Amino acid sequence: MNLDQYKIQASQKQKEHKKFLEGLKKKPPKNLDYIVKEVHDEVFAKVDCLQCANCCKTTGPLYTEKDIERISKHLRMKQSDFESKFLRVDEDQDKVLQNLPCFFLNDDNTCSIYDVRPKACREFPHTDRKKIYQINHLTIKNTLICPAAFEFVEKMMKKTW
Repeated sequence: MNLDQYKIQASQKQKEHKKFLEGLKKKPPKNLDYIVKEVHDEVFAKVDCLQCANCCKTTGPLYTEKDIERISKHLRMKQSDFESKFLRVDEDQDKVLQNLPCFFLNDDNTCSIYDVRPKACREFPHTDRKKIYQINHLTIKNTLICPAAFEFVEKMMKKTW
């Protein structure tokens, strides 16, 4: 997949995607959660995240206290040392990575802490959520980062419009 071409296409479709997602919020189909699950599974049956890893290269996840506790334990570090080495507090007072790409991203796009990775990483791009219209702002943002999220919205439009 050509990431540059995808980003251009995703940018061009922002208004159309936003309009579609707002429509889902106003009048969701009765079986929306089922359709979302089906489309999510279809998309991820074809997409190999290891070919891209754009999320790990361009956006940092939010680290919850549970994430910090679990990861620092795994790395055999004090939580305070983990935080000072890897994290910073952003403008929303959230704990996020100091630098990108993610420190834990390996050269082959695998994650060195995959089994204990943050909740935000496990759930990204959030295209398998129930009541997906509750996170329209996030879905739109993610279509610019993640080719799978873009493909998800495109397929959702075909299935529900």
